[in-house]
Amino acid sequence: MLNPRISLLIGVIAISIFPVLVKWAPVSGISSAFYRMFIAVVFLLPYVLFRKQLQKPDRSLWLPVFICGILFGSDIAIWNLSIHYSNATQATLLTNLSPVWVGIGSALFLNERPGKQFWIGTIVALSGMIILMGPETFLQMRFDKGFLMAVTSGLLYATYMIVSKRVLNRLNIVSFMTYSMAVSSIYLLIICLATGEPLWNFSPVIWGVLSIQGLICQLLGWLTISYSVQKLDAQRVSLSLLSQSIVTGLLAWIFISEKVSFQMIIGGIIILAGIGITFIKKKAYS
Repeated sequence: MLNPRISLLIGVIAISIFPVLVKWAPVSGISSAFYRMFIAVVFLLPYVLFRKQLQKPDRSLWLPVFICGILFGSDIAIWNLSIHYSNATQATLLTNLSPVWVGIGSALFLNERPGKQFWIGTIVALSGMIILMGPETFLQMRFDKGFLMAVTSGLLYATYMIVSKRVLNRLNIVSFMTYSMAVSSIYLLIICLATGEPLWNFSPVIWGVLSIQGLICQLLGWLTISYSVQKLDAQRVSLSLLSQSIVTGLLAWIFISEKVSFQMIIGGIIILAGIGITFIKKKAYS
């Protein structure tokens, strides 16, 4: 079986492509989120049916699976709205508080009390995030509607990680992803229709980008991340996902010529150091 840490690395790289694709071929955030889920389901469902891997959940799991789909879809939608009401930098910073919420939630609901190692790593990684984005962003933060939406997005994301961890202990990964993404697709489609978001008449290039988002960013990315959530602590995986800001910056520099400053490099190194602290092996932890 694939090493869960290698799987997590693959997942981080896959989901980090998403912001670059959005900038390269801009589409409405909610429309993009819908097709990201829908295309992934369209390709995954025939595979699991053909391979007879679609496991029917126990009756007690249907509600948590449904909740995961709503949580993930809501997280994407609210995060996009938070950017509209504030700015991408503030929204990203606040959403990335999710490791803190996952740590607290894991102690309350998963009986996985994070040790000193996790909290030290979290503080170091979040400090790196502030440096990467610029301390002025933190100092100039506006406590407005965008602020509340970004914090809500982080809470939704953290809740998804915790609930999915419990489900993945009793349901295989491809079945969980098929059901939860189907719920997210229907949920986001309803939002698109209700708000009048565009769903067709895109150029071939945009359809190509939407396909990459569905197959790489969602299907490959979250299959590998879900595998890591199943095998590792939810809080450790959540903190590791902070590294996607580094990978996204690197990809943006390579493909769309965005500048990478010395400050961003230092912040990225500190983020990786914080994540690394949580992966230092201890006999009583891992």
